[in-house]
Amino acid sequence: MAAAGALSESGDLDVLRGKLRGLLRFVRKAIPIANAHTVEFYTGSLWERFVEGSPDQVMEALRSRGLLAEAAPARWEEHPLEEAGENSGISDFSNIFSENSQKLVNVEAFALAAKYYSLPNLGVCIPLEQLLVTLGRNPQQRPGSEVKPDDFMNAKKSHEVQVMSELIGYIADFCGIKQVIDLGSGKGYLSSFLSMQYGLKVYGIDSSNINTHGAKERNRKLKKHWRVYQTRSRAHIGGQVLETAKESTGQDGQKCKTNIKEKLVSTSSSLANEDRRSVSDQVLSDFTDTIISDVTREMENHTDPLPQRPGSFLLENRSPLLNVLPVDAIRPASLATKDYERLSKEHEEGKKTVTFKDQAKDSNEPSIYSPLTSFITAESELCDIITDLEDCIMVGLHTCGDLAPNTLRIFTSKSEIKGVCSVGCCYHLLSEKYEKECKDDTLEMWGFPMCQYLKEEGWCCGRNARMSACLALERVAVGQGLATESLFYRAVLQEIIKECYGITECDKHVGKVYSKSASFLDYVRKSLKKLELDDSKLTEKMIMEYYEKYKPRMNELEAFNMLKVVLAPCIETLILMDRLCYLKEQDNIAWSALVKLFDPVKSPRCYAVIALKKQSCFQVEASC
Repeated sequence: MAAAGALSESGDLDVLRGKLRGLLRFVRKAIPIANAHTVEFYTGSLWERFVEGSPDQVMEALRSRGLLAEAAPARWEEHPLEEAGENSGISDFSNIFSENSQKLVNVEAFALAAKYYSLPNLGVCIPLEQLLVTLGRNPQQRPGSEVKPDDFMNAKKSHEVQVMSELIGYIADFCGIKQVIDLGSGKGYLSSFLSMQYGLKVYGIDSSNINTHGAKERNRKLKKHWRVYQTRSRAHIGGQVLETAKESTGQDGQKCKTNIKEKLVSTSSSLANEDRRSVSDQVLSDFTDTIISDVTREMENHTDPLPQRPGSFLLENRSPLLNVLPVDAIRPASLATKDYERLSKEHEEGKKTVTFKDQAKDSNEPSIYSPLTSFITAESELCDIITDLEDCIMVGLHTCGDLAPNTLRIFTSKSEIKGVCSVGCCYHLLSEKYEKECKDDTLEMWGFPMCQYLKEEGWCCGRNARMSACLALERVAVGQGLATESLFYRAVLQEIIKECYGITECDKHVGKVYSKSASFLDYVRKSLKKLELDDSKLTEKMIMEYYEKYKPRMNELEAFNMLKVVLAPCIETLILMDRLCYLKEQDNIAWSALVKLFDPVKSPRCYAVIALKKQSCFQVEASC
């Protein structure tokens, strides 16, 4: 294990349970709003049932103090209780909801309480930068030549993969582990990047055979692109070598160029031997002449000093060259230093020189990504799926529904799994033990709740509340608002179905008809056909009369959904704190925490549950 500072805890179990109790007191009052289905907004008279006051008053209250802004005033972030006062509604919930009607009567207090009981304000998250430093990383010294995944995936996925893979790489180094299991790997974005960028042996497991096949094909193509990046990186290395030689010698230009060419050829040959992805020597030699001419020209124009970075090394001497090494040649400093010492010792003893490539082979450290197809449950035996299972880290990037909690259960029950980094999503697909509507009696392991406290409470969120937990407050705050018109169309359609066809419940879904419709009339026609209802009984005039009737009330629906958006982080906090408390209850866990990994505007499901098993060399620093 790499040397590192003490890992900061997110609070002990009693502290977390205390914060969970406070959260539940608020959510109990507010969750009926989250569980109200927008489809039934008009048929169920939701505004009249849940909210006191006009839609304009609600929207003004939400905007009045920037409660929907992306960056709320610091005073609200730092001292929410003090700023709100004794009657804020955080400690006195009767100020938010009417005791008699249970309607929402104080929108500002509601929004403030929702903000207070969200993860950023509860103090249960560990900052990512702090964690990286603890694991041995200086966030201020990021390599400038790392390969970016932008060319291989969209901006959202690129952001997620880059941030999460860096953290996993440092956790792996911290634990001295080379094997990673990626559950719900999908198309293999994270798996392939971990393999190629960090030299980890990755098994990507997905339940879809189509995804597995696609991941294999995509990985094959990605390797070809990776070789191009490697070659370009070598050219950049050559440029750095040329600049170093130019500064360190007083020879005339022509003699310097000659020496530099020789140095470059030597360096290129060395890197080819060190390449852990077995890029052929022929690929390198094909580009040698071009590289030499390019970097020689670059030498004459390059004036920037070489960046200095602690821990950098080269076999000949410790230099800043590590900054610009091809990504597949970079290894964690602790392992690389051992290689350097071993090579030096063997050279002194006159033994056969061992290259990085040979060393990787000897220590079973090839960078491999193997996509596998299997449906994973909490009872899954990994050794039946992975024949060479060893000490490993289990990860998951946006694992849907029950796969996220099952990832944590597998982690706690399998001795080979030393660490876990899980980012869940699709909360609406979670199974709930105490949900009356859940008809699956065969489940033994439920997705929610996991921790003992919520089990004792018999707590149930409900599907609609879990669905609303997926709403993106940060995106709404920066203008990427809800699709109000499409929600309005659907709610009015429900009124038509109820009044004209006498149907109050229907198992069929309209789906994405709105995006394919030119108008409300077109939407209704297409939706009725999809629901297999006779649309001939409705004239164009009848349909448009419904539209004109409810259009003035569209602002009610918009304001109501904004209340759900404001409440969404509280429901997500409840789900994530349940998972963290579950880990705190386990005897074999040394450290666990919630960490905000991603920019929530780019990736709304941005929180990771991270934990490490007990080992003799772990240091844990408890704090509240």
